[in-house]
Amino acid sequence: MNSFLTYLLEQTPVYSLWQAPFVTDKLAPVLSHNDIARVRRVLDVGCGPGTNTDFFRNADYLGVDINAGYIESAQRKHKRRFVVADVTAYDDQAAGKFDFILINSFLHDVDDADVDKVLARIAGWLTSDGYIHVVELVSPGDRSIAQLLANWDRGKYARSLGHWRSLFERHLEIAVFETYSLKLAGARFWSMVYCKGRRKS
Repeated sequence: MNSFLTYLLEQTPVYSLWQAPFVTDKLAPVLSHNDIARVRRVLDVGCGPGTNTDFFRNADYLGVDINAGYIESAQRKHKRRFVVADVTAYDDQAAGKFDFILINSFLHDVDDADVDKVLARIAGWLTSDGYIHVVELVSPGDRSIAQLLANWDRGKYARSLGHWRSLFERHLEIAVFETYSLKLAGARFWSMVYCKGRRKS
């Protein structure tokens, strides 16, 4: 069943439909803690089919995702710069540095070792005044509808709040660490965490 759901969610129209009700709410703490209009250069890690792109109309934007279908769709829709790549291996010296690096609901798809690789890699791409912004799913840790939905979202590695914090603290000086809920028709679907941090000196 999980492999079939994974296949479905890798299809751009299905993934976009699945994410559509939550796009703005997922980024609510990012938008409230940051002046997006002042962002200069954005790296959107695991950008999917350009789910977050429209929030950064005034910035120089680069989206990276390993799914070629997502990237093709994003390029058609947004006419911005997108690259098919594994972020842990991506190496474009011309890309420069970014003051805003976003990871939206990607890290729960990879194990702890790969989270370390991703965070270590991208931390080196920050400007001196830049921040990494992570939005992630928090494991409900029970057999609730929220846990079922978390499993449907393909992530094998939805973690507890404490686990997320320990992973982030290995690489970041944390400025914001905030939990919130995603709701649909008044019902709570997921618990989320937003982490904003700078590269450790």
